[in-house]
Amino acid sequence: MLSAECSDASSHTSSMMVDSTLTQVGKNLNEAMRILGDGQGELESGTRRQHFGSTGIPGPLQGDGQDVSTLLHLVHNLINDEDEDGEKPTLQLQNVGEQGHMALLGHSLAAYISVLDRERLRKLTTRILSDTTMWLCRLFRYENGSACFHDDDRDGLVKVCRLVINARYQEYASEGYAVLSSKQPIIYQSAACRPGLAQHLCTQLGLPLSSLCTVPCNTVFGSQHQMDVALLEKLIKEDKEAGKLPLLLIANAGTPGAGHTDKLGRLRDLCDQYSLWLHVEGVNLATLALGEVTSAIMAATRSDSMTLTPGQWLGLPAVTAVTLYRHEDPALSLAAGLTPSQPVEKLRALPLWLSLQYLGHSGVVQKFRHATSLSQQLLQKLKSVTSIKTSGVVSPIPPISGASLRDVLGSLMLSIVEDELKSPVVLFKFSQEMSAASHEGSVEGFCAGEKEVLDAFNRWLGEQLAQLVPTSGVDVVELEEEGTCVRFSPLVTAAVLGTQQEDVEDLVVKLMEVVPVMNSTLCLIQDFREQTHRHSPSLRYIEEHSWPGLGAVRYEPQADGMDEIRRKQELEKINTELLKKLQELDTDIIFSSGSEFGTEDDCIFVGMVTEDVDVCELVDTIAALGRDIVESGRLLENMTEVVRKGILEAELQLQKANEEKLIEEGMLRQLPLVGSVLNWFSPVQSSIKGRTFNLAAGSLDSTEVTYSTKAQAGKQSLQDAPTSSSKRLPGQRLFQRSGPGSDSISETSSIGQADDTAMERSVPERSSVQPPISPTALETPSDTASDVTTEKIQGSCEQVPSQVEAEEATKERQPEGQEVKQSSR
Repeated sequence: MLSAECSDASSHTSSMMVDSTLTQVGKNLNEAMRILGDGQGELESGTRRQHFGSTGIPGPLQGDGQDVSTLLHLVHNLINDEDEDGEKPTLQLQNVGEQGHMALLGHSLAAYISVLDRERLRKLTTRILSDTTMWLCRLFRYENGSACFHDDDRDGLVKVCRLVINARYQEYASEGYAVLSSKQPIIYQSAACRPGLAQHLCTQLGLPLSSLCTVPCNTVFGSQHQMDVALLEKLIKEDKEAGKLPLLLIANAGTPGAGHTDKLGRLRDLCDQYSLWLHVEGVNLATLALGEVTSAIMAATRSDSMTLTPGQWLGLPAVTAVTLYRHEDPALSLAAGLTPSQPVEKLRALPLWLSLQYLGHSGVVQKFRHATSLSQQLLQKLKSVTSIKTSGVVSPIPPISGASLRDVLGSLMLSIVEDELKSPVVLFKFSQEMSAASHEGSVEGFCAGEKEVLDAFNRWLGEQLAQLVPTSGVDVVELEEEGTCVRFSPLVTAAVLGTQQEDVEDLVVKLMEVVPVMNSTLCLIQDFREQTHRHSPSLRYIEEHSWPGLGAVRYEPQADGMDEIRRKQELEKINTELLKKLQELDTDIIFSSGSEFGTEDDCIFVGMVTEDVDVCELVDTIAALGRDIVESGRLLENMTEVVRKGILEAELQLQKANEEKLIEEGMLRQLPLVGSVLNWFSPVQSSIKGRTFNLAAGSLDSTEVTYSTKAQAGKQSLQDAPTSSSKRLPGQRLFQRSGPGSDSISETSSIGQADDTAMERSVPERSSVQPPISPTALETPSDTASDVTTEKIQGSCEQVPSQVEAEEATKERQPEGQEVKQSSR
């Protein structure tokens, strides 16, 4: 009696200890999620950040231990640590809901349960494994199946291959790989399978790559991503005749790229005929849990094995993949590793066991139904968007004429194909054919590199949509036949990102905003090319099909007598400065160096444009800016030499003018006293002969025309050069054409807003764009310019007045007796 009471007390005490430990595990998990999730539990952030540090160099282990809160703050700081460039990382964390918390709790409980005594651990893990296996088999309609839980989603297929090898080679367990030499095993896979899967199999199994056989997809009728069943049968027969052993076939229920499903029913019959093991994988297997399942997907339930990823489909973090299989020999399953030999290995199913119970059968089905409804919603919306082609378009059936029976058969055939292609994965792309039909602009001549250009446009489209609507989960996929497409796979991303119907609506809205820009850019590419050729050879069009935009150009000035190295340096300098000036313009057009897109160096890439962009004005502006940069560079390089030569020429002409003046006035007028008396009685009427020095031309010209007309005729300065005749209205962007009715508006507003329109004048077409240092005119008077030294002009060439009038020079003239000495210096 006493022993029974002691036993009950001990059991009660043990139960209380277990309950308190489980409660503490749950509390620690909630605290960890709070700190790591939002970081609001961070205390004394400044001190802790200094204490933890952000350096990547590992430090020594501290002597004193850290508490749980401090360690969680350390992990939080490491997650949000700055990059090497000093920028904060943009984290897109998974949407961890309540079911995600259950999965995380399962990982913690698995570690706790592993310390139980062996007998209790065996009973508990067996119950967890059997429950999870039964639920998954019922959920995905896979009767009489067993389950293998593995972290790497490829490991299940590796273990299945070991099982098949053990089953087909009777002496494999005793003789090992030596038995494979008699009949080489062959593994068949579709060309649309995920890359690297079969190679991983050969590496893990120790098989040569010759054991792999890739079956091409059907390119005649139906989907372009379905395995060619007829060709597969032919390959199997050839391998059997060659003394090889067809072992296993990997089929797809949702290809990694397009999401299409192989003809699983026909493949099942073929595998039965030639004794092949049929393994199926793909995202479309999730639809087996729905009430209505297509016949193509339902055929997957007849396969010998299938790999599922419920953690990804349900948004469960760090949940293992599951391979369901059917086999009657448990010894072979144990030898292949499909059946865990240690009780601790069975605890891999614990997070999924908790999550499935939390969601329930209805909750799991609801998540899958929500994801498929998002796909249908987007597919219906895309049908109304022009210039967008979806993956729902099947291969065209030849037109049927004649008896109505053929019409009926054609409709039946079309419905069968549509049923096979029905997939929760939506692919769409920008279509050139539809864009050409919906615009007046012609795209003739846009055939060279057409596919590459469209791929670049669709790649840009996918990146823009992913950036504008990140919760949609769209990404870019490269397909062999369709090229670059945008993929929407909510079964993979919706549970993780929390995608809702509002996100799909937002995605369609953003798509309708971006597509017109792509259409207009595509129609203006040929015009941009022609306008660039008009400025040849200074402006060169670069054929770069991988750039998603209007095109690429390079400004190439004349480089006579310049070596190759110097020429490349000048090209880099000029185009870098030109790109900088273009980026400073008030326009919506994006100019980029595009170094990550093309192989050509020193290019300027022009981005997407709208249909109201004046391409002629755009190209003229690029050419004018490049020309002014070249002229400014030449001016700066030749400034010192031009000024020095001009000063020497000015000194010679001034000396000659002084000699002529001496001869004209006579020797007596040069004497101090006699000259004053003679000038008093007989003033000398001497003509003024001023000189003007043009820095741009490097010439010394006469100012006679200037003083006779009081204007510099025929020598306009660069500041007064005529600008572009096009004027922008208030709010009108650069390179933007004026809309209808803009002429009348500009006429009525030209009187009252003359100053405003002058300030908003567009960039000039020719050389009216101001260089960094404008060439100015330096006028040298005939009497005083000889005092100016070369060093002074070189040091203050930017401060030299544009014109020094000869009249002002005569007012400040030195006494006549000193002029002769100055001219003779």
